[in-house]
Amino acid sequence: MAFGANYNAPIYTMIGIRTRDLRKVYTSAPAFGAAGGFGARPAARPDAGKGKKQPKPQIVALDGLTLEINPGEIFGLLGPNGAGKSTTVGILTTRVEPTSGQAWIGEHEVWQQQVAVKRLIGVVAQRPNLDFSLTAREILLFHAAYFGLDKAERGRRADALLDRFKLTDRADQMVRGFSGGMMQRLSIARAMMHDPQVLFLDEPSAGLDPQTKLLLWDIVREYNQSGKTVLLTTHYMEEADALSHRVAIIDHGRMIALGTPAELKHSVPGGYLLRVRFNQHSEPLLQHLQALGGVREVRASDANGSADVYADRGGSLIPEVATAAAAANIQLCDVHILEPSLENLFLHHTGRSLRE
Repeated sequence: MAFGANYNAPIYTMIGIRTRDLRKVYTSAPAFGAAGGFGARPAARPDAGKGKKQPKPQIVALDGLTLEINPGEIFGLLGPNGAGKSTTVGILTTRVEPTSGQAWIGEHEVWQQQVAVKRLIGVVAQRPNLDFSLTAREILLFHAAYFGLDKAERGRRADALLDRFKLTDRADQMVRGFSGGMMQRLSIARAMMHDPQVLFLDEPSAGLDPQTKLLLWDIVREYNQSGKTVLLTTHYMEEADALSHRVAIIDHGRMIALGTPAELKHSVPGGYLLRVRFNQHSEPLLQHLQALGGVREVRASDANGSADVYADRGGSLIPEVATAAAAANIQLCDVHILEPSLENLFLHHTGRSLRE
């Protein structure tokens, strides 16, 4: 199926996405999926003082986020739960009103021209939000009708998408009996029914089996090749690496890195990361490791003898690390080697894993 074929809507030029200094502060717990959970930072508040009315708690989900997403680009927002990814998508898709800042879809300012924006976008939420009283085909047909497609075109597009997402054999069954993966595939098919110029995918691979995930990746690439812009949020490093032309890594509502996956991986000192654990902490040993050939940076991870060694080689460095430890009468307990990856970059900037 060629996405966009046989669709008689007006032809649009490729559309980009921009944000400027986006900030979102919740004064109550955000709805599930709106801010990625409760991992966002509490805003600093002055002490209200004894006897005074306590101020409402503030949760900072976005803290001045500025993005420039090129037309026709697959752009990945990568970060842990609570980083602000879903809040960003919520603002860009008119579901979450920002506390301050601006956002545009093409030439349309999102919160000033909401109707125009909604005609241009397709949205796949973090969790399927399908009507369980309808069949898969009805869900697609009703969605297309909302956007003004005629009956014949609705039928053609529904048949094509059901086939592409491998749902034809379940097309006329109620979706209440679908598996989670089938619901996710149907949600993405629904978002594509009106051939949107910009497609938002919020954690689309969550809970999918490997085969379905690969199918999804193929469909996203295919849709992008028809000239569409795709914004993908994920905390799966391999997904951002495989799909995205560029990636922004965010944490606590702020951007910490931006570039192509290759550029970001190469920006890690040395590329390789050796996570080593000794039976005790030793500053002289860490200094010795820093002097080894190919080692770019050494960081003590905690007080229990763990350290992160950034280097331009991996396995060949282990014997030298073991020799240095033995010379200091310290036992090397464990070594874990990570090849150049976006995970390494996040570890380097924050000291913690994307999965934490």
